[in-house]
Amino acid sequence: MKFVLAPDSFKESMTAAEAASAMAEGVRAVYPDAECVEVPMSDGGEGFAQAVAGAWGAEWVEVDTVDALGRPIRAGYGLADGRAVLDMASSCGLELVAPEDRDVARSTTAGLGVVLRDALARGARRLVIGIGGSATNDAGAGMLVQLGARLLSADGAELAGTPRELARVASVDAARVAELFAGVDVQVACDVTNPLNGPRGATAVFGPQKGVSAADVAAFDDALARFAEAAGAQESAAAPGAGAAGGLGFALQEFLGARLRPGVELVADAVGLAAAVRDADLVLTGEGAVDSQTLEGKTPAGVALVAQRAGVGCIVFAGRVRPGAEVLLEHGVDALVQIVDSDAPLALALAEGPRNLAAATAETLGSWGG
Repeated sequence: MKFVLAPDSFKESMTAAEAASAMAEGVRAVYPDAECVEVPMSDGGEGFAQAVAGAWGAEWVEVDTVDALGRPIRAGYGLADGRAVLDMASSCGLELVAPEDRDVARSTTAGLGVVLRDALARGARRLVIGIGGSATNDAGAGMLVQLGARLLSADGAELAGTPRELARVASVDAARVAELFAGVDVQVACDVTNPLNGPRGATAVFGPQKGVSAADVAAFDDALARFAEAAGAQESAAAPGAGAAGGLGFALQEFLGARLRPGVELVADAVGLAAAVRDADLVLTGEGAVDSQTLEGKTPAGVALVAQRAGVGCIVFAGRVRPGAEVLLEHGVDALVQIVDSDAPLALALAEGPRNLAAATAETLGSWGG
């Protein structure tokens, strides 16, 4: 029998690769001779670069950069045959900043800019970037400065690109960025269709989870609008996906000529998921939590769609199966399995994630009708 194991990471518990390995352990407890094809997945956030790099057989490169608050950090990306795969979560990710340290006014995407420069210096001419899980709300300004852009105030002073400075930007000179990215193909894994600003914009919708208070939403949102106006890029600001990753989607489209694609779709193509699933008996996927929002571009829904197209059953495992998740049963998912009791202490559940996932996989397959 052939099982395709294609989970995302279970945040704060296990990486996608660790989750796939735990599933394989559970499968073999029931079917010792089964063929287990492990295909770690991502939808653009944490683990995105590693998932794609593994499929490419890419060299893993580490570079000194900074996190969202400008603190030194090491970040990695995959490099193979003129292609580089990166994710902003490894440099400017929200999970890298402790809740008590989060400060959106000072947080920038400069760290991603450092990693991009390194990839270009090593000869990459095709970039695949995951932008999920950001800690920033700077419209990509910090990244642009690192790539050579000059953000100028009305009196000609150069600005660093922090959110608190965006409202002061009077003009944007991005000539060096255009030169640096001439002839470079940029694809971005993005599941967000929000514009840069307004009621559905980056700040209003995603700012609160990064620490923007209700009282400050209007000021941050206005700063993003002013920055886009200063850049003469109001059309790009209104484009679907411009509000992704605190407005990074705006900068990537406007200044780097990026094309945005659904993250799980991009990863599925990169890792050859459709080919792996074609002759499988069952597909297993999952992530830390599933709910009604999982349909909006999350890994389990994307994997289930690939399985459904191939006529193969799919089971979703999660640390938490929340109300509304049952809608997945109408979209190619045959069963939803919560791997730990709801009343289990969170710290213990996270620490024992791989063991719980392996046990849940074995128990589920023990009664599977395949």
